[in-house]
Amino acid sequence: MRPTGIQTLSVNEVRDDSEPFPSQTEIIMASVPLGAVTPPKTQRSKIHKEAGIWSLLFASLTAIIGSGWLFAPLTAAQQAGPSSILSWVIGGAAILLLAFVNAELTSAFPGMGAVITFPKLSHGSLMAAVMSWVVFLGYVTVAPAEVLAVVTYANNYLPGFVNAKTQLLTPEGMGASVVLLGVFVLINAMGVRMLLRVGNTMMVWKLIVPILAIVMLLVSSFHSANFTSQGFAPMGMQGTISTIATSGIVFSYLGFRQAIELSGEAKNPQRDVPIAIVGSVLIAGAIFVLLEVAFIGALNPSDIAQGWAKVHFTGASGPFAGLATLLGLSWLAALLYIDAVVSPAGTGLVYGGTTARVVYATGKDGLSLPWFAKLNAKGAPSAGLWVTWIVGLLFFLPFPSWQKIVTFISSAAVLAYGVGPVSLLTLRRTLPLGAYRRPYTLKGAWLWAPLAFIAANLIIFWSGAGTDDFLFGALAVIFVLYVIAQAVSGRIGELHWKGAWWLFPYFLGMWAITNMGPAEPIGGNGMLTFYEGMGLVVILSFIIIALAVVSGLPEPEDARAALRIGELGARDSDVPG
Repeated sequence: MRPTGIQTLSVNEVRDDSEPFPSQTEIIMASVPLGAVTPPKTQRSKIHKEAGIWSLLFASLTAIIGSGWLFAPLTAAQQAGPSSILSWVIGGAAILLLAFVNAELTSAFPGMGAVITFPKLSHGSLMAAVMSWVVFLGYVTVAPAEVLAVVTYANNYLPGFVNAKTQLLTPEGMGASVVLLGVFVLINAMGVRMLLRVGNTMMVWKLIVPILAIVMLLVSSFHSANFTSQGFAPMGMQGTISTIATSGIVFSYLGFRQAIELSGEAKNPQRDVPIAIVGSVLIAGAIFVLLEVAFIGALNPSDIAQGWAKVHFTGASGPFAGLATLLGLSWLAALLYIDAVVSPAGTGLVYGGTTARVVYATGKDGLSLPWFAKLNAKGAPSAGLWVTWIVGLLFFLPFPSWQKIVTFISSAAVLAYGVGPVSLLTLRRTLPLGAYRRPYTLKGAWLWAPLAFIAANLIIFWSGAGTDDFLFGALAVIFVLYVIAQAVSGRIGELHWKGAWWLFPYFLGMWAITNMGPAEPIGGNGMLTFYEGMGLVVILSFIIIALAVVSGLPEPEDARAALRIGELGARDSDVPG
C-alpha cells in the first residue's frame, strides 16, 4: 500500500494529446512526497521529444570530441611518454564502466537532468540536493572551458585576446568569451530541435578532421623508435596512471553523459540512450588512441632528446597544427586551426544546453527555486540557460585559461557520476529485478558497479590535493548555506538525512587521503606513497558503497511508480495506432 503523504497522478491524468504516452520524467515528478519537496506547478510548455538514436549519439560525440583532443595528446605524452597510449585505454575503460551503470539507470528513469533524478529516487531529497551541486559545478565549467579554447586559438588570427606573457585573457579576450558563451545560450533557447540540428551538422566536421589528422601524420612521418628509445613508460606506471586525470584524458571522455541529460527528450529512450552512451565512448576511445599514436610517431626524435617531460617544438601551443606545419602540411595546419574553433564551440554549445537541463531538473524536483523549472515556448529550459550563462561567466575569473579548469571539471564530473553505481545497487536491493523489469539490465552489476565506484574515486585522488580542496571546500560552503536556508524555512526536518549521512565520511575520507598523498604528482603532504593512497581509496570505496546501499530509501515509491509506468508504456507502444 502506498504510504500517506505521496501524491500520485494516474496515467490518464498526465497524458497529453501531443504525446502517445507521458515521459517518465513527468511520472517521477508527479509522484513527490508532499512534505519532502514542493514541486513547481505544471506548466503549459511541454518537453519536446525530438531526439532519435543518431541525434543522441551525435550529441555525445559532439561533446566528447571537443578541445580535449587538441591539447591532451601533448600533455599526456609529457607526463607519461609513449605509455600515454595505455592511459587513454585505461581512462576509456573507467569511463565505460560509469557509462554502463548509467545506461541501466537512464533507460529505467529517463528525464531532463536525469543524473540528479537517480540519487533522489534511491536515497531521497538531501542526497539529490548535494549531488545536484556537484553536477552543476562540473557541468557549468565545461562551456567556459571550451570558450577559453576557442578564444585562445582565435588569438592566432585576431591577436589581443590572450596576454603573450601570462597566457591569460585580456579585457578584449574576456569580452569575446562573454559574447561567445551568450551565443551558446541563444542557440539553446531555440529548443532541442535547433540544438540537435546544430550538433549533428558539427559532428560531421568534428569526426572528419581528427581522422584526417591521424591519417596524414601516420603517412607523412612515423618514427617507430619514439615508442621505445627512452622506454615505453619512462615515468613508470605512476605517470601512466596519474596522467589520466591531469592531462585532459578524463575530461575528453566526459561528453558521453549528454545522451543521459537529453534522455527526457528522446523518442525511444529505453533503446536509444544506452546505445548512444556506450557507442560514443567506444568510437571516441578508438579515435583518441590513434591520435596519440600518430602524435608520438610524428615527433622528430630530436624533440624528445631531453626527455618526454621537456617535449617542445615550434607551434606546440597548438600541438597537431604545429606538427602539421613542421611536416610541410600547411593546408592541414590551417584546417586544424579552424577545427580548434569549431570543435570546442560544438562541445560548449551542447554543454550549455545540458547544464541548463540540470538546473531545470533541480527546480522540477523541488531541490531549488521553482522558477528554475521554467520552459519557454520552444520547450527549452529558459531559466536554466540564464543561470548557466551568469555562473559560467563567474568561472572566467578563477580559471582564465583552459589548463586551469579541466582537472577541476574531471574531478567534479566523476564525483557526480560515481554515485550512479550506488543508486544502481540500492535500487536493485529495494526494487528487485524479479519484480520490477528494467528496459536495459547490466549483467554482473554486483561486480561492475563497485568497480565503477572505485574507478571514479581513484580519478578524484589522481586529480590532486589542490583540485580536491577547491571541490570539497565549495561543496562544504554550499551545504552550510543550504542547511541554513532549510532551517529558516522550517523544512530542515523534512530532508532525508538517513539517506545522505554516508556522504560526510565519504567526502571527508577522500579529501583526507588525497591531502596525505605524495607531493608528486598528488600535491599532498607525503604521509602516503602514491600506491598506498590508491589502496586506501579502494578500501574506503568498499566501505562507503556498502554503507550507502543499506542507507537507501526503504520504500522508493517514486522509482517503483516510474518502473511500473515504464512497463505499461512499453506494452502500449506495441499496440498499433
